Amino acid sequence: MEVQKVVLPPRRSTAEKLKGRLKETFFPEDPLRQFRGQSPNTKLIMAAQYIFPILEWAPHYSLSLLKSDVVSGLTIASLAIPQGISYAKLANLPPIVGLYSSFVPPLVYAVLGSSRDLAVGPVSIASLILGSMLRQEVSPNNDPVLFLQLAFTSTFFAGLFQASLGLLRLGFIIDFMSKATLTGFGGGPAIIVSLQQLKALLGITHFTKQMGVVPVLSSVFRHTDEWSWQTILMGVCFLVFLLATRHLGMKRPRLFWVSAGAPLVSVIVSTLLVFAFRADRHGITVIGKLQEGLNPPSWNMLKFGGRHLGLVAKTGLITGIVSLTEGIAVGRTFAALKNYRVDGNKEMIAIGLMNLIGSSTSCYVTTGAFSRSAVNHNAGAKTAVSNIIMSVTVMVTLLFLMPLFQYTPNVALGAIIVTAVVGLIDIPSALHIWKIDKFDFLVFLCAFLGVIFISVQHGLAIAVGISMLKIMMQITRPKTVRMGNIPGTGIYRNLDHYKEAQKIPGFLILSIEAPVNFANSTYLTERISRWIEDCEAEEAAEKHSSLRFLIVEMSAVSGVDTNGVSFFRDLKRATEKKSIELVLVNPLSEVMEKLQRGDEAGDFMRPESLFLTVAEAVSSLSLKSHSPNNV
Repeated sequence: MEVQKVVLPPRRSTAEKLKGRLKETFFPEDPLRQFRGQSPNTKLIMAAQYIFPILEWAPHYSLSLLKSDVVSGLTIASLAIPQGISYAKLANLPPIVGLYSSFVPPLVYAVLGSSRDLAVGPVSIASLILGSMLRQEVSPNNDPVLFLQLAFTSTFFAGLFQASLGLLRLGFIIDFMSKATLTGFGGGPAIIVSLQQLKALLGITHFTKQMGVVPVLSSVFRHTDEWSWQTILMGVCFLVFLLATRHLGMKRPRLFWVSAGAPLVSVIVSTLLVFAFRADRHGITVIGKLQEGLNPPSWNMLKFGGRHLGLVAKTGLITGIVSLTEGIAVGRTFAALKNYRVDGNKEMIAIGLMNLIGSSTSCYVTTGAFSRSAVNHNAGAKTAVSNIIMSVTVMVTLLFLMPLFQYTPNVALGAIIVTAVVGLIDIPSALHIWKIDKFDFLVFLCAFLGVIFISVQHGLAIAVGISMLKIMMQITRPKTVRMGNIPGTGIYRNLDHYKEAQKIPGFLILSIEAPVNFANSTYLTERISRWIEDCEAEEAAEKHSSLRFLIVEMSAVSGVDTNGVSFFRDLKRATEKKSIELVLVNPLSEVMEKLQRGDEAGDFMRPESLFLTVAEAVSSLSLKSHSPNNV
């Protein structure tokens, strides 16, 4: 059998290697690839279309597309109006701010966004985080103007952070929010948000400002004398109605319009009931008079100094990460359903700029909302024009219809919020995580329980911290497996996974399944030493010849650093002292290049110590051990 030896790769300059590494890290897909070889005019047009995706599809827009977008736009507007008012109250902001957040950002996204289905507006989790974090230092009741200023400034920082991630192509940062973290972080706030609505659903006047489940429930049962049977009756009726329509919409997607229009119907019916029976005089609290018309720009309300700067920067960072993660996840979900592509970096820029602009136009943090996007998708949206239609509808409401919401009861808004967030409690996903990975389930529990019993931001921090710990454990404790031969073949596989695989007497064949670097080189040294000791004891017990060869399969070693090179040099010396020959199999070119530079004395990178496959190494070394010179 002819044995093929590994050829050492030609050396590249340091500048070339650094350039290649940076390009792989920050530009996995070349953003300029499509512009190469084009004329200057074509490049200009393509660049404009890349920055403003609306220029790509607008020239081909037709009347048939407009009909579909108008229907979907009006449908999501019927959902956005009551949700905007409800989520603004969840963030401790005036209801008018929630409507503005469904008016300006959708226009920005329609120009800059790459998703056809994403419906933009405020979302429950970001609203809850913003309201709870700012309320720790400023009371929305005692100092509403300062609270509003901090909300706008937090939105500015959220947008600045999001747009910066897109411009610098650093979107991989949000990938640290694992599925387990997002599942727990979605369910925890959903519980808190739902419990917070007990104030409106029970008619309680004095309610705790804390967000934990214990203080909320304590406040509920400590003020049983404030419970209003009229409010409870109305709340139960609308909650049952909304949950029933939501269930119907999920079971029969063709009836999406039923669940989409249910919140607006609830607002209209509850408002008429309160107005007709003057229920506001019998213990049912209402929104009150709302300002109509368009507010002047709010850039003069942004505060970049003073003692609250750290608070707004931290709030903007956390809400920015959470809303960006939700928006991109929703956009990619519906893009996959319609078989088109959403550019993650362009989405970050679009969401960031709409929050930057929104902070100057009386808006707070917005992103792509799953509930509205699902309705938009089911209603047949073809392009981002549906966002424009929704925005125009909200504008008309702001200009002419605001007085109609004066008698809207808070209990109806509370029922709308509960219905909207109940879908975030994903029990099947939690069970699925438990079945697949117990450590991921621990992350899920930490996010879920941390939010419920501590706070939203601390729950998120704990979950991300544990996820990072898991990554660090995987890096510092890489997997090493012993391989054996599948009888009758030249295939070598993990002895623990393949029961038919057989050990080769005199050989210890190990596979390292991770890069070798400063974080794990010490562990690998100790782990391989134990492998050698165990194998020597095993050979002695079975009365085989002593261990003579250590074969390290390196196809999964994607990189080495200085410590990694030292590890292989030290391993070579340690095996020589035991009269064991070290052989490397299939190292990658970059790894070979670094090992070659680090092996100045030619100790472990000799051609006879390098092979393409384990089978070739075993065959060659077996012949070598039985040759007359080695007898």
